[in-house]
Amino acid sequence: MDTKACGAADKENFNNQIIMASRREFLKEAALGAAALTMGSSLEGFAAPRKGANASDRIRLGIVGVNSRGNALAQGFAKLPDCEITYICDCDLEAMARCQNTVSQITGRTPKGEQDIRKMLEKKDLDAVVIATPDHWHAPAAIMALQAGEHVYLEKPTSHNPAENEMLIRAAAKYKKCVQAGNQRRSWPNVIEGIQAVKSGEIGKVMYAKSWYVNNRPSIGYGKAAPVPEHLDWDLWQGPAPRTEFHDNYIHYNWHWFWRWGTGEALNNGTHFVDILRWGLGVDYPVMVGSIGGRYRYKDDWETPDTQLITFQFGDGKSGSWEGRSCNNYGVDGDPLGVAFYGENGVILFNGGNSYKVLDMKGNVIRTEDAGAKFDYGNLVNPCEELDQIHFKNWFDGIRKGSPLNSDVTEACISTQLVQLGNISQRVGRSLQVDPLSGRIVGDIEAQKLFGREYEPGWEPKI
Repeated sequence: MDTKACGAADKENFNNQIIMASRREFLKEAALGAAALTMGSSLEGFAAPRKGANASDRIRLGIVGVNSRGNALAQGFAKLPDCEITYICDCDLEAMARCQNTVSQITGRTPKGEQDIRKMLEKKDLDAVVIATPDHWHAPAAIMALQAGEHVYLEKPTSHNPAENEMLIRAAAKYKKCVQAGNQRRSWPNVIEGIQAVKSGEIGKVMYAKSWYVNNRPSIGYGKAAPVPEHLDWDLWQGPAPRTEFHDNYIHYNWHWFWRWGTGEALNNGTHFVDILRWGLGVDYPVMVGSIGGRYRYKDDWETPDTQLITFQFGDGKSGSWEGRSCNNYGVDGDPLGVAFYGENGVILFNGGNSYKVLDMKGNVIRTEDAGAKFDYGNLVNPCEELDQIHFKNWFDGIRKGSPLNSDVTEACISTQLVQLGNISQRVGRSLQVDPLSGRIVGDIEAQKLFGREYEPGWEPKI
């Protein structure tokens, strides 16, 4: 397969180019070392995959982590005519078998199964990897894939902690591969149009934006030590995280609420909407981040907040927030998830789907744009496969043509890091001062200790 390097997305105006170039230059010098990350450049000289030519010109994928969202991604990719899923990888053999069957029913071909990502990455019939593992595996798995010569589609969040964002940006630049993050709304037509309306001044100068996600999740109770299921490789599931004994309330979803593996609702769902907020405001790192909240509804093993309000102050006079409620699903502005931009002359409201509406200062709807594919709010795993495929195709164009990615790794890591900083603020109990160039915490030793994480010996990510 004749593939090209992945170009960086162009910024909309000269001032933004200068700001972004300065920030990326800072990252290069202060954090990333040798990677040249100037906005507007492309990574030239990328050769065809070292593992051999693909006569069909299909992009051959390995899907990693397929119990839930990964299975939905496999369905979407399997329906693309220029794609072949060659491997399904999961440390849970039952999840692997289910996903192999799913792909087989769609394509008539059964992908090979591999329990260990490290073994899958040794194979030659592979061009790219889709990663939908638990959060603690995201950046380490992506870095492994890049080192093996693969392009990467990485579900949000990009990482478990901010230090991994820096490693991931460096790896993508060093190995010159396309890394598309799963912020799929960046490719949805009406969302793109709505963001252009924000940026063009349709509601005047925008001074504040808020984002939110609400749900009504039950208690996870108090788990007990239990035998590891025979179909699960528990050591491999833990991977980079320090080892602990298996409990009966950890998997396959409750890991989100434990700091050892997960990042809470803030990154489970908040990342999507903070990404839109940042996109519309045209900002990068903030100068100050604060968070209030806690685990209020139930007494159980759940560690992350079920109620949280994160606030961001940016250096150019703009501010934003994210509100998360995991145990009260009463919506904000009538919607359970979304983003609202407040301008001098009105409001532009995104309800989480492929739509937006413009309101005047009295709340009257001026216009609504919702044509095209719809978003299924009741489907928590795969709410709009048709829309997601637009995002997949954008990644494929990046691999084949060097086209700009709609959610490239640097942009996605900034959005992820904003919410991670909110979680750090929550855990230390105070607001954080942030360097707006690097995204690093300033003058708070306790908070700085949470910028990275402890790894299981021998599992530390290395570039």
